[in-house]
Amino acid sequence: MSLILRAACAAVLAVCAATAVARAPTPPPPASQAERDFAAEVERDGGPAADAVLQTLAKAKLQQSILDAIARPAEATKTWAQYRPIFITQKRIDDGIAFYRDNRELIDRIATQYGVPAEIIVAIMGVETGYGKITGKYRVLDALTTLAFHYPPRERFFRGELKQLFLLGDAHLAFPIDELRGSYAGAMGWGQFMPTSIAKWARDEDGDGRIDLWASLPDISASIANYFVEHGWSKDGPVAVRAQPAADAKPLADPGLNPVYPLQQMEAWGYAPIEHVDAATPSTLLTLEGDKGVEYWLVFGNFRAITRYNKSPLYAMAVFQLAQEIAAGAAAP
Repeated sequence: MSLILRAACAAVLAVCAATAVARAPTPPPPASQAERDFAAEVERDGGPAADAVLQTLAKAKLQQSILDAIARPAEATKTWAQYRPIFITQKRIDDGIAFYRDNRELIDRIATQYGVPAEIIVAIMGVETGYGKITGKYRVLDALTTLAFHYPPRERFFRGELKQLFLLGDAHLAFPIDELRGSYAGAMGWGQFMPTSIAKWARDEDGDGRIDLWASLPDISASIANYFVEHGWSKDGPVAVRAQPAADAKPLADPGLNPVYPLQQMEAWGYAPIEHVDAATPSTLLTLEGDKGVEYWLVFGNFRAITRYNKSPLYAMAVFQLAQEIAAGAAAP
Protein backbone atom coordinates (compact mmCIF):
# COMPACT_ATOMS: atom_id res chain seq x y z
CA MET A 1 0.00 0.00 0.00
CA SER A 2 1.41 3.39 -0.97
CA LEU A 3 2.06 6.10 1.54
CA ILE A 4 -0.60 8.26 -0.12
CA LEU A 5 -3.21 5.49 0.14
CA ARG A 6 -2.29 4.80 3.74
CA ALA A 7 -2.66 8.46 4.58
CA ALA A 8 -6.06 8.58 2.87
CA CYS A 9 -7.28 5.51 4.81
CA ALA A 10 -6.05 6.99 8.06
CA ALA A 11 -7.90 10.20 7.32
CA VAL A 12 -11.12 8.32 6.57
CA LEU A 13 -10.80 6.32 9.79
CA ALA A 14 -10.20 9.49 11.74
CA VAL A 15 -13.32 11.12 10.27
CA CYS A 16 -15.40 8.00 11.03
CA ALA A 17 -14.11 7.93 14.59
CA ALA A 18 -14.90 11.61 15.06
CA THR A 19 -18.39 11.13 13.63
CA ALA A 20 -19.02 8.19 15.94
CA VAL A 21 -17.96 10.26 18.92
CA ALA A 22 -20.16 13.14 17.79
CA ARG A 23 -23.18 10.86 17.42
CA ALA A 24 -22.71 9.02 20.70
CA PRO A 25 -25.60 9.74 23.07
CA THR A 26 -24.89 12.10 25.93
CA PRO A 27 -24.64 10.03 29.09
CA PRO A 28 -27.28 10.83 31.71
CA PRO A 29 -26.15 12.96 34.64
CA PRO A 30 -25.13 11.00 37.72
CA ALA A 31 -27.95 10.13 40.09
CA SER A 32 -28.48 12.54 42.95
CA GLN A 33 -28.25 11.40 46.54
CA ALA A 34 -32.03 11.73 46.80
CA GLU A 35 -32.47 9.41 43.82
CA ARG A 36 -30.00 6.88 45.23
CA ASP A 37 -31.79 6.91 48.58
CA PHE A 38 -35.10 6.50 46.79
CA ALA A 39 -33.85 3.54 44.74
CA ALA A 40 -32.54 1.83 47.86
CA GLU A 41 -35.91 2.32 49.55
CA VAL A 42 -37.78 0.80 46.59
CA GLU A 43 -35.52 -2.26 46.69
CA ARG A 44 -35.85 -2.56 50.48
CA ASP A 45 -39.66 -2.51 50.21
CA GLY A 46 -39.82 -5.35 47.72
CA GLY A 47 -39.49 -3.55 44.40
CA PRO A 48 -36.85 -3.85 41.68
CA ALA A 49 -33.16 -3.75 42.54
CA ALA A 50 -31.78 -0.28 43.23
CA ASP A 51 -29.58 -0.35 40.13
CA ALA A 52 -32.61 -1.15 37.95
CA VAL A 53 -34.59 1.68 39.55
CA LEU A 54 -31.75 4.12 38.88
CA GLN A 55 -31.52 2.96 35.27
CA THR A 56 -35.23 3.70 34.84
CA LEU A 57 -34.98 7.07 36.59
CA ALA A 58 -32.15 7.98 34.22
CA LYS A 59 -34.67 7.80 31.37
CA ALA A 60 -36.89 10.44 32.99
CA LYS A 61 -36.86 14.01 31.75
CA LEU A 62 -37.51 17.07 33.86
CA GLN A 63 -40.59 18.79 32.39
CA GLN A 64 -41.03 22.47 33.21
CA SER A 65 -44.55 22.35 31.76
CA ILE A 66 -45.50 19.88 34.50
CA LEU A 67 -44.26 22.24 37.20
CA ASP A 68 -46.15 25.09 35.54
CA ALA A 69 -49.39 23.08 35.30
CA ILE A 70 -49.43 21.92 38.90
CA ALA A 71 -48.89 25.47 40.08
CA ARG A 72 -52.14 26.67 38.48
CA PRO A 73 -54.85 23.97 38.47
CA ALA A 74 -58.21 25.11 37.08
CA GLU A 75 -59.99 24.20 40.31
CA ALA A 76 -57.92 26.76 42.20
CA THR A 77 -58.16 29.62 39.72
CA LYS A 78 -61.71 29.59 38.34
CA THR A 79 -65.19 30.33 39.64
CA TRP A 80 -68.04 27.88 39.11
CA ALA A 81 -69.32 30.10 36.30
CA GLN A 82 -65.96 29.70 34.54
CA TYR A 83 -65.37 26.05 35.46
CA ARG A 84 -68.75 24.55 34.56
CA PRO A 85 -68.63 25.25 30.79
CA ILE A 86 -65.31 23.42 30.54
CA PHE A 87 -66.78 20.08 31.58
CA ILE A 88 -70.52 20.30 31.03
CA THR A 89 -70.80 20.83 27.30
CA GLN A 90 -73.48 19.50 24.99
CA LYS A 91 -70.90 17.30 23.28
CA ARG A 92 -69.77 15.77 26.56
CA ILE A 93 -73.38 15.16 27.52
CA ASP A 94 -74.25 13.60 24.15
CA ASP A 95 -71.10 11.47 24.15
CA GLY A 96 -71.89 10.29 27.67
CA ILE A 97 -75.43 9.32 26.73
CA ALA A 98 -74.20 7.43 23.68
CA PHE A 99 -71.43 5.71 25.66
CA TYR A 100 -73.84 4.63 28.38
CA ARG A 101 -76.38 3.32 25.89
CA ASP A 102 -73.68 1.38 24.03
CA ASN A 103 -72.42 -0.21 27.25
CA ARG A 104 -75.56 -0.23 29.38
CA GLU A 105 -75.54 -3.93 30.24
CA LEU A 106 -72.01 -3.81 31.65
CA ILE A 107 -72.33 -0.43 33.37
CA ASP A 108 -75.66 -1.34 34.96
CA ARG A 109 -74.25 -4.64 36.23
CA ILE A 110 -71.30 -2.84 37.82
CA ALA A 111 -73.64 -0.20 39.27
CA THR A 112 -75.83 -2.87 40.87
CA GLN A 113 -72.84 -4.84 42.13
CA TYR A 114 -71.24 -1.84 43.86
CA GLY A 115 -74.25 0.33 44.65
CA VAL A 116 -72.89 3.32 42.72
CA PRO A 117 -75.20 4.87 40.08
CA ALA A 118 -74.31 4.09 36.49
CA GLU A 119 -74.42 7.76 35.55
CA ILE A 120 -71.82 8.62 38.21
CA ILE A 121 -69.45 5.95 36.86
CA VAL A 122 -69.92 7.26 33.31
CA ALA A 123 -69.60 10.91 34.37
CA ILE A 124 -66.22 10.24 35.99
CA MET A 125 -64.96 8.83 32.68
CA GLY A 126 -66.41 11.86 30.91
CA VAL A 127 -64.90 14.51 33.16
CA GLU A 128 -61.55 12.76 33.51
CA THR A 129 -60.79 11.64 29.96
CA GLY A 130 -63.72 12.33 27.63
CA TYR A 131 -64.76 8.66 27.85
CA GLY A 132 -61.24 7.39 27.26
CA LYS A 133 -60.34 9.71 24.38
CA ILE A 134 -57.81 11.86 26.29
CA THR A 135 -55.90 9.87 28.88
CA GLY A 136 -52.87 12.16 29.08
CA LYS A 137 -49.92 13.24 26.97
CA TYR A 138 -47.14 13.07 29.56
CA ARG A 139 -44.95 10.11 30.29
CA VAL A 140 -45.93 9.05 33.80
CA LEU A 141 -42.26 8.49 34.60
CA ASP A 142 -41.46 12.10 33.64
CA ALA A 143 -44.42 13.46 35.60
CA LEU A 144 -43.78 11.62 38.83
CA THR A 145 -40.00 12.03 38.72
CA THR A 146 -40.31 15.76 38.04
CA LEU A 147 -42.71 16.23 40.94
CA ALA A 148 -40.95 13.82 43.29
CA PHE A 149 -37.55 15.50 43.01
CA HIS A 150 -38.24 19.04 41.76
CA TYR A 151 -41.48 20.17 43.45
CA PRO A 152 -40.74 20.71 47.15
CA PRO A 153 -44.30 21.63 48.23
CA ARG A 154 -45.53 18.07 47.55
CA GLU A 155 -42.39 16.06 46.95
CA ARG A 156 -43.22 13.62 49.77
CA PHE A 157 -46.58 12.75 48.20
CA PHE A 158 -45.22 12.34 44.69
CA ARG A 159 -42.18 10.41 45.85
CA GLY A 160 -44.62 7.98 47.45
CA GLU A 161 -46.55 7.70 44.19
CA LEU A 162 -43.34 7.16 42.21
CA LYS A 163 -42.34 4.44 44.65
CA GLN A 164 -45.72 2.78 44.26
CA LEU A 165 -45.31 2.89 40.49
CA PHE A 166 -42.20 0.73 40.80
CA LEU A 167 -43.99 -1.61 43.23
CA LEU A 168 -47.09 -2.22 41.10
CA GLY A 169 -45.71 -4.98 38.91
CA ASP A 170 -47.03 -6.51 35.70
CA ALA A 171 -50.45 -7.38 37.16
CA HIS A 172 -51.34 -3.71 37.43
CA LEU A 173 -49.64 -2.08 34.44
CA ALA A 174 -50.55 -2.50 30.79
CA PHE A 175 -47.21 -1.08 29.60
CA PRO A 176 -43.61 -0.84 30.81
CA ILE A 177 -43.05 1.99 33.28
CA ASP A 178 -41.18 4.19 30.81
CA GLU A 179 -43.97 3.86 28.22
CA LEU A 180 -46.96 4.75 30.42
CA ARG A 181 -48.80 7.96 29.50
CA GLY A 182 -50.97 10.01 31.80
CA SER A 183 -51.69 13.44 33.23
CA TYR A 184 -49.18 16.03 34.36
CA ALA A 185 -49.66 14.67 37.89
CA GLY A 186 -49.06 11.04 36.90
CA ALA A 187 -52.69 9.85 36.86
CA MET A 188 -53.45 7.03 34.43
CA GLY A 189 -56.17 5.31 32.43
CA TRP A 190 -59.77 6.25 31.73
CA GLY A 191 -60.42 6.98 35.39
CA GLN A 192 -57.08 8.75 35.97
CA PHE A 193 -55.89 6.63 38.88
CA MET A 194 -52.67 7.47 40.68
CA PRO A 195 -50.36 4.49 41.37
CA THR A 196 -51.50 4.19 45.00
CA SER A 197 -55.15 4.20 43.91
CA ILE A 198 -54.38 1.44 41.42
CA ALA A 199 -52.70 -0.63 44.13
CA LYS A 200 -55.49 -0.18 46.68
CA TRP A 201 -58.74 0.12 44.78
CA ALA A 202 -58.42 -0.96 41.14
CA ARG A 203 -60.14 -4.24 40.24
CA ASP A 204 -59.61 -7.08 37.75
CA GLU A 205 -63.27 -7.33 36.78
CA ASP A 206 -62.77 -9.27 33.55
CA GLY A 207 -60.78 -11.96 35.37
CA ASP A 208 -57.80 -12.05 33.02
CA GLY A 209 -55.26 -11.88 35.83
CA ARG A 210 -54.28 -8.25 35.48
CA ILE A 211 -55.81 -4.81 35.90
CA ASP A 212 -56.02 -2.84 32.67
CA LEU A 213 -57.31 0.71 33.14
CA TRP A 214 -56.61 1.60 29.50
CA ALA A 215 -58.42 -1.05 27.45
CA SER A 216 -60.64 -3.19 29.72
CA LEU A 217 -63.97 -1.46 30.24
CA PRO A 218 -64.98 -3.98 32.95
CA ASP A 219 -61.79 -3.22 34.89
CA ILE A 220 -62.19 0.52 34.36
CA SER A 221 -65.84 0.62 35.45
CA ALA A 222 -65.41 -1.64 38.48
CA SER A 223 -62.32 0.24 39.63
CA ILE A 224 -64.15 3.58 39.57
CA ALA A 225 -67.14 2.12 41.39
CA ASN A 226 -64.97 0.40 43.98
CA TYR A 227 -63.09 3.65 44.60
CA PHE A 228 -66.34 5.33 45.56
CA VAL A 229 -67.44 2.47 47.79
CA GLU A 230 -64.11 2.54 49.61
CA HIS A 231 -64.45 6.29 50.12
CA GLY A 232 -67.87 6.29 51.71
CA TRP A 233 -70.44 6.16 48.92
CA SER A 234 -73.90 5.40 50.33
CA LYS A 235 -76.18 3.42 48.05
CA ASP A 236 -79.29 5.40 47.03
CA GLY A 237 -78.14 8.36 49.12
CA PRO A 238 -78.49 11.97 47.92
CA VAL A 239 -75.58 13.89 46.45
CA ALA A 240 -76.66 17.54 46.35
CA VAL A 241 -79.81 19.66 46.10
CA ARG A 242 -80.29 23.35 45.49
CA ALA A 243 -81.33 25.38 48.53
CA GLN A 244 -83.55 28.43 48.69
CA PRO A 245 -82.12 30.70 51.39
CA ALA A 246 -84.54 32.72 53.51
CA ALA A 247 -84.07 36.46 53.79
CA ASP A 248 -82.88 35.98 57.37
CA ALA A 249 -80.80 32.83 56.72
CA LYS A 250 -77.99 32.41 59.22
CA PRO A 251 -74.59 33.23 57.70
CA LEU A 252 -72.25 30.24 57.84
CA ALA A 253 -68.53 30.94 57.70
CA ASP A 254 -66.97 28.27 55.46
CA PRO A 255 -68.70 25.22 56.97
CA GLY A 256 -66.51 22.84 54.93
CA LEU A 257 -67.58 19.79 52.94
CA ASN A 258 -68.06 17.31 55.76
CA PRO A 259 -71.82 16.77 56.15
CA VAL A 260 -72.10 17.34 59.90
CA TYR A 261 -75.45 19.12 60.18
CA PRO A 262 -78.79 17.26 60.05
CA LEU A 263 -80.82 18.68 57.18
CA GLN A 264 -83.46 19.85 59.60
CA GLN A 265 -80.81 22.07 61.24
CA MET A 266 -79.94 23.61 57.88
CA GLU A 267 -83.64 24.28 57.30
CA ALA A 268 -83.91 25.89 60.73
CA TRP A 269 -81.03 28.15 59.77
CA GLY A 270 -82.93 29.23 56.67
CA TYR A 271 -81.65 26.91 53.91
CA ALA A 272 -84.61 24.94 52.61
CA PRO A 273 -83.99 22.25 49.95
CA ILE A 274 -86.04 22.59 46.79
CA GLU A 275 -86.36 18.78 46.62
CA HIS A 276 -87.40 16.38 49.35
CA VAL A 277 -84.59 14.81 51.36
CA ASP A 278 -85.03 13.07 54.70
CA ALA A 279 -84.72 15.67 57.45
CA ALA A 280 -82.22 13.59 59.42
CA THR A 281 -79.73 13.30 56.54
CA PRO A 282 -76.33 14.81 57.44
CA SER A 283 -75.57 17.80 55.24
CA THR A 284 -73.60 21.00 54.86
CA LEU A 285 -73.85 24.18 52.83
CA LEU A 286 -71.91 24.90 49.65
CA THR A 287 -72.01 28.28 47.92
CA LEU A 288 -70.80 28.70 44.36
CA GLU A 289 -70.30 31.76 42.17
CA GLY A 290 -72.55 30.88 39.24
CA ASP A 291 -73.17 32.81 36.05
CA LYS A 292 -76.38 34.25 37.54
CA GLY A 293 -75.01 35.00 40.98
CA VAL A 294 -74.44 32.98 44.13
CA GLU A 295 -75.83 29.43 44.12
CA TYR A 296 -76.71 27.74 47.41
CA TRP A 297 -76.42 23.96 47.59
CA LEU A 298 -77.03 21.45 50.34
CA VAL A 299 -74.50 18.66 49.88
CA PHE A 300 -74.38 15.24 51.49
CA GLY A 301 -72.08 12.31 52.14
CA ASN A 302 -72.03 11.19 48.52
CA PHE A 303 -70.90 14.63 47.42
CA ARG A 304 -68.06 14.32 49.91
CA ALA A 305 -67.23 10.92 48.38
CA ILE A 306 -66.82 12.54 44.95
CA THR A 307 -64.40 15.06 46.46
CA ARG A 308 -62.26 12.12 47.58
CA TYR A 309 -61.66 11.55 43.87
CA ASN A 310 -60.70 15.20 43.47
CA LYS A 311 -60.93 17.46 46.50
CA SER A 312 -62.34 20.42 44.59
CA PRO A 313 -66.07 21.09 45.14
CA LEU A 314 -66.16 22.47 41.59
CA TYR A 315 -65.01 19.09 40.28
CA ALA A 316 -67.57 17.23 42.39
CA MET A 317 -70.39 19.48 41.21
CA ALA A 318 -69.33 19.03 37.58
CA VAL A 319 -69.42 15.24 37.97
CA PHE A 320 -72.82 15.40 39.67
CA GLN A 321 -74.43 17.68 37.11
CA LEU A 322 -72.95 15.80 34.14
CA ALA A 323 -74.27 12.57 35.66
CA GLN A 324 -77.75 14.08 35.94
CA GLU A 325 -77.70 15.10 32.29
CA ILE A 326 -76.50 11.64 31.19
CA ALA A 327 -79.17 9.87 33.24
CA ALA A 328 -81.92 12.10 31.87
CA GLY A 329 -80.75 11.71 28.28
CA ALA A 330 -80.29 7.94 28.50
CA ALA A 331 -83.78 7.54 29.90
CA ALA A 332 -85.38 9.51 27.09
CA PRO A 333 -86.96 7.50 24.26
